[in-house]
Amino acid sequence: MTSPEILGQFIPLHYHYDMLRDNYRMTAFQQAISQTVQPGMTVVDLGGGTGVLSYFAAMAGAKVYYVERNPELVAVAQRFLKMNKVADLVTIVHEDAAQFVPSEPVDVVTCEMLHVGLVREKQTEVIAAFKRNYTEKHGPKLPRFIPEASLLALQPVTQAYEFSGFHAPVPLFQPPVAQMPGTTELGQPALYETVLYDSNFQHEVAWKGVLTMQHAGTLNAWRLVTKNVLAILVEQQTEICWHNQYLVVPLSEPLEVQIGDRVEVEVAYQFCSELTDLWDGIQQRLHVPFGQKKLAA
Repeated sequence: MTSPEILGQFIPLHYHYDMLRDNYRMTAFQQAISQTVQPGMTVVDLGGGTGVLSYFAAMAGAKVYYVERNPELVAVAQRFLKMNKVADLVTIVHEDAAQFVPSEPVDVVTCEMLHVGLVREKQTEVIAAFKRNYTEKHGPKLPRFIPEASLLALQPVTQAYEFSGFHAPVPLFQPPVAQMPGTTELGQPALYETVLYDSNFQHEVAWKGVLTMQHAGTLNAWRLVTKNVLAILVEQQTEICWHNQYLVVPLSEPLEVQIGDRVEVEVAYQFCSELTDLWDGIQQRLHVPFGQKKLAA
């Protein structure tokens, strides 16, 4: 089994490089940090990766603590921050982000250990640990967090599972856009959890709800949506958001549905667990009008 230190909170090194090419992610975080961080502030970047969020904060005029436990990423960040001429503003801390406590009060904390449904990476675990350690040392006033919140939702869809004639209902990642070839929406996304990072939050999901079908079709998958509110801009009456990739997971028993059909759904899993725990934790009971039949999986 590969050491989590090598994976860097379960994300291989080359994935960190690939994330730098995600213009949507980069632009959203750059805007959120530039709108939140002011010159003279102190910022902690938990799980700093390649150092890009530390760079954004330093460019906004902040003193920054970059915290990362993966030695390969620490070396990468040191090189990149020096290359971008902000090394004198960023203190490199080679330490587990869940154990780090700054020696002084700070104004803003950035933490991007985000995965769909808040599984696999350690976002909630690290922020909860930081808040406990920080308030014990510096008192109850917390810094501002980027992101400020994550909103989790699921949506009923029809998903095409034909691959060059090969039928294979498998989980699929998608770009975070509403319209995708091969995916047909049967209803609106239903919010099943909201995590506010500056508040106390649960570390597991236990949600029950009823979704009403707005379109007829074959319900054979759920699309999971993870919207991260990076910054709420009160004066501008707006917010800066970034979505993780969508995840489409197949139902074991597809069903033909009509407009107005109701689906009872239960979602139960723990944050920071594996992806399989997320899709295994979705159960549904389908209320089918008389005479309607289930389709073969």
